[in-house]
Amino acid sequence: MTIAIDQPVGTGPTAGPGPTPPPPGATRPGLLTDLITLIRPHQWAKNLLVVPLALIDAPELGPGPLARIGWAVVLFTLASSLVYVGNDVYDRRRDRAHPAKRHRPIAAGRISVPVAYAVGLALAVLLAAAVLLGPAVVWWPIAGYLVLNLAYSRGLKHLPLVDVCVVAVGFVLRVVQGQLAVGTPVGRWLLVAVFALCLLFILGKRRHEVTVAGSDHRPSLRGYSVQYLDYLIVFCAVLAVVAFLFSLQETVADPYTDLALLGSVPFAFFAVARYLQVLVVNGDGGEPTRILLRDRVMFVNALLWGVLLAGTLLAAHYAVPLDLTARLR
Repeated sequence: MTIAIDQPVGTGPTAGPGPTPPPPGATRPGLLTDLITLIRPHQWAKNLLVVPLALIDAPELGPGPLARIGWAVVLFTLASSLVYVGNDVYDRRRDRAHPAKRHRPIAAGRISVPVAYAVGLALAVLLAAAVLLGPAVVWWPIAGYLVLNLAYSRGLKHLPLVDVCVVAVGFVLRVVQGQLAVGTPVGRWLLVAVFALCLLFILGKRRHEVTVAGSDHRPSLRGYSVQYLDYLIVFCAVLAVVAFLFSLQETVADPYTDLALLGSVPFAFFAVARYLQVLVVNGDGGEPTRILLRDRVMFVNALLWGVLLAGTLLAAHYAVPLDLTARLR
């Protein structure tokens, strides 16, 4: 089947309606507000995935490693915003058939395609300048992320299973970039655990889309059903747990690293359980990032998790060595 992406608005089997007019009496957002919305600042929290494992494995917490980690977050923020702009331009007609995405600035016609291209060009220039002027670190995960998302926008997003795996790989690349920033390798099983955990949240988002919006706006959704997605979510949860247990055998014999990883288990379990509760019981789950930032239970869990990691890191670098094995006997 040929997907008519570039047909004129309002024609073809996959084309959506024209731009959505604002409701009567509604205030039209200003251009600056629309430009900020276009680059998705509420999604920038995803790029913090660069930080935790890099901090845990960093040989030291001096200004150099912290600066490289922070720079990696900035670069992935620019790269992800560039990807969001490109996706919105490419999917503007299809987004108009989605109950929520039709209000995006480009789909709603509040930002023209030429203006969006100008924003994308500015982000690309900033990204290139940041790579050239920043710390001397290998940046291939960011390049891979951009290439992967270009392929995703041009066709991979329409292939069931491939679409969710590609998005999950994007999160794995964030973790890898964080490790490269501090010069430490990532355990293979830990990468598998991160991939499975991210895939679980992405499948939850697909489940919400199948339930709420159907498959008209996203062809890949025709390859999913709620029951099938539930099976995949359970499989990913089991895979994440098994991979994490195997990853404990790969970690270096550092008691603080072990403490940080083991202490993260209940918080990670609770985060997954809470997300599934919101998804299945409450019927939400379309935006995992929004749930993390706005759900009070998830926010408190993330805050306590952060306190644990921060305390462990401070103890590892500024306190006396900890003999965790002796303490557990």
